Amino acid sequence: MGALAKIFTWWNGATFGTGLFTRRFGGRVGSDSLGNVYFKGGTDVHGNPRRWVIYAGANDASRVPPEWHGWLHGTIDVTPDELPPARPWQAPPQPNLTGSREAYRPAGALEAGGKRAAATGDYEAWSPN
Repeated sequence: MGALAKIFTWWNGATFGTGLFTRRFGGRVGSDSLGNVYFKGGTDVHGNPRRWVIYAGANDASRVPPEWHGWLHGTIDVTPDELPPARPWQAPPQPNLTGSREAYRPAGALEAGGKRAAATGDYEAWSPN
């Protein structure tokens, strides 16, 4: 990635300033299976610890697993490494599929062929006359 892109494009990963801030003020806490790296450092005005993520790839919040989401938002204080393993009935998290080929498209959507089931006959169009 070019130097100008690194400085100005926030959607392609961490910008130059974020990297400097992280190296100076942040301590690495852990990483997830997608390659995202999580940091902690300092406190906010209310005394809560500051927590943030540096994404591996595109900046998409739906790529943060649920256990790390809870840690980022202060719902849990321990890192996901210290949590018990996932239950067998828990499905693995999915990223936001909007705009992709795997996105949900209901019957009748143009992307799904544009055909939908016929009306059942109980519908009667309103007419002012």
